[in-house]
Amino acid sequence: MKIKTPKLFFTILTALILFVGRNANAQSVTPNNLRFGIGVDGLLPVGNSTETLNFGLGITPRLQYSLSDKVALTFTSGIYHFFPKTVTYPATGVYPGFTIKYKSDIIPVKAGAKFFINSNFYVAGEVGAAFEVADGGGPVHFLVSPGIGYATKKWDIAARYENFSGNGYSDGIIGMRIAYGFGL
Repeated sequence: MKIKTPKLFFTILTALILFVGRNANAQSVTPNNLRFGIGVDGLLPVGNSTETLNFGLGITPRLQYSLSDKVALTFTSGIYHFFPKTVTYPATGVYPGFTIKYKSDIIPVKAGAKFFINSNFYVAGEVGAAFEVADGGGPVHFLVSPGIGYATKKWDIAARYENFSGNGYSDGIIGMRIAYGFGL
């Protein structure tokens, strides 16, 4: 039996939210509170990048400043490492065939906001730049990232879609972030 990736992704997300949230009673955001969190990201390429990339892992530190108990500003960076597929191009005419592995590491730099629906569930949005790290450097892409999440005093679990665009390029990832945070 084949399990479709989105169904598995949302099943795991639901289980993690229930696991982390069962002891959460207090609000996770307090006004004028600066927090720092470090997250681990699971990344699934979508679009054209699925032809050259399998999946990715990321590490994302985030600063969060609470404006009220319902709104928090965020600044996130880090690095995404994608595991490449081996792609074979067949010989055509006078050109010989070849095999290649595409390297892809991205440094995202994002600013955004979280809007809390209740004391723990939120919707979020971030915008910024995605810097490709390749041999000799790569292009910079505009990044837009809507998401949803669940936060407690210490844990933050979120799912998001990130779109990278610019220079005639547009692709994206589905990401899941699990982070541990604390007040500064």
